[in-house]
Amino acid sequence: MDDIKKILEEYKKGTLDLDSAADKVNSNYFTDMGHSILDNNRTYRNGFPEVIYCAGKTPDQIREIFAAMAGRGDNVLATRADFSVYEAVKIDYPEALYHEAARIVSLKNREFPKGNEHPIAVITAGTSDIPVAEEAALTAEFYGNKVIRINDVGVAGIHRLLNRLELIRTARVLVVVAGMEGALPSAVGGLVDKPVIAVPTSVGYGASFGGLAALLGMLNSCASGTSVVNIDNGFGAGYLASMINRL
Repeated sequence: MDDIKKILEEYKKGTLDLDSAADKVNSNYFTDMGHSILDNNRTYRNGFPEVIYCAGKTPDQIREIFAAMAGRGDNVLATRADFSVYEAVKIDYPEALYHEAARIVSLKNREFPKGNEHPIAVITAGTSDIPVAEEAALTAEFYGNKVIRINDVGVAGIHRLLNRLELIRTARVLVVVAGMEGALPSAVGGLVDKPVIAVPTSVGYGASFGGLAALLGMLNSCASGTSVVNIDNGFGAGYLASMINRL
């Protein structure tokens, strides 16, 4: 924890009094903003800073959280952000980027250490799954990974998947995104020797129950080495893939 070491060194030299040093140590762990308590210490514990989940927050709240994180020199990732969030954030940070399909606002103050040169593959069953897949892909890229995007290779035309198999096998981790019956992760999992992170989406007709059918299908996959995140949780898949790729 370099920040705390610097604070202690300043106290030892006498350039900080005891109360000021205590305040700085406390602020290194969290910032109480009234509506939110920012977890400043998460990078040291988990390797990545806190992420802003925008749904349910007002643009002003998000703008304040975003500014607090960016002001500390952190990279900032805000998920489930609509354009009004981006408009609020760019007042203070015009260099922030808005990724419309993925509903992500991002700001990079520094590069994340690259875990290795192996890519993460993000694969979709259908074009309708791309927004969730882009959330996963952009999250993985934000954390310093190379990403291969392979779209529309679902089981209704399995030859499309087999045609990309050589490329798919170059990835260290695979994120497979599918709605409907959620069969694609099982098909991919049976063809590779890498971990597969399955992402069910809410794409589908009535009996898909908003992605529940795909979720249950993936949880019951017979392909070993396949794990499952929540419905439409592209961020969770991209984050987990990044952690695996750093090992």
